Amino acid sequence: MDANSARTEPEGFLVEIVPGERIHFLDWGGPPLGTANRPAVLLVHGLSATAWAWAPVARRLARAVRTVAIDLRGHGLSDAPTSGYTQDQLGDDVVAVAEGAGLLPESTSRVVLAGHGYGAIVAAWAAGRLAARCAGLVLVDGGWQDLAAETGMTPDEWLRELEEPPGIFSSMTAYLADRRDFDPASWDADQEQAARTTVVEVPAGKVVPAIRPHALAASVEAMFTYEPLTTLSELTAPVTVLLAGSDDRAGRSARLDELDQARRVAGLAPIRVIDLADAGHNLMRYRPAEVSAAILAAAMEPNGS
Repeated sequence: MDANSARTEPEGFLVEIVPGERIHFLDWGGPPLGTANRPAVLLVHGLSATAWAWAPVARRLARAVRTVAIDLRGHGLSDAPTSGYTQDQLGDDVVAVAEGAGLLPESTSRVVLAGHGYGAIVAAWAAGRLAARCAGLVLVDGGWQDLAAETGMTPDEWLRELEEPPGIFSSMTAYLADRRDFDPASWDADQEQAARTTVVEVPAGKVVPAIRPHALAASVEAMFTYEPLTTLSELTAPVTVLLAGSDDRAGRSARLDELDQARRVAGLAPIRVIDLADAGHNLMRYRPAEVSAAILAAAMEPNGS
């Protein structure tokens, strides 16, 4: 198959950052770079997820733009070193995948970054590293919050809030049933594959999270260092924010207004906000058409040509 054709199933590749640190990505193919003056798209998954979480969106995008999804360090099929979970290194990992996947073949080439949750934070950091080579940044229910300031928690306290009932890990069947029951209508082969990549089945028949404890803890610590006001007010690329449902709509609006004002003061384009208030956090699963449309719109922005 032509490397630039959209693929029914993605191909997996590794980029070596340094010896012993390899980052995996899924290449969904797509039209040749520069088709209709559109940049490529690089997708960044959320905490404890993998590149497969983007499958419903990647399938749609690859019909129109070259599309790649990364496994962040410590996640999926990427290596899980004990170091490197920092703003600079996580951003550099994304840039390395963009370059290794051939998304930036020339000095003038640009890429749209889209991230979900934790991945939105990493995508924002990577956008800063790419500077003018970032054609747009799409933050999917994440990347606009200062967790340390808003939660008043430490990373360890916040991490404990994420703990799930042990019963769902009793078997792969139980785990998949739990994930399916979040929203049976959207459960399909892609969702099952995404769920399977986040756990490992042990000989006793139970499953355990695929992400190693040290990588999870370090990733959360990185999230708590994120300062959206500073990061987003320095990005020249257009920024789009997609929001899932929330009980704190007033507070959320106030924080987004503050970010938007900071960008305006800096002479940058205002933030485009798309409110999908009737959907849960995993917008790629629950609202893939809207997420895809927002990313494609970012790829079609005049400065993305």
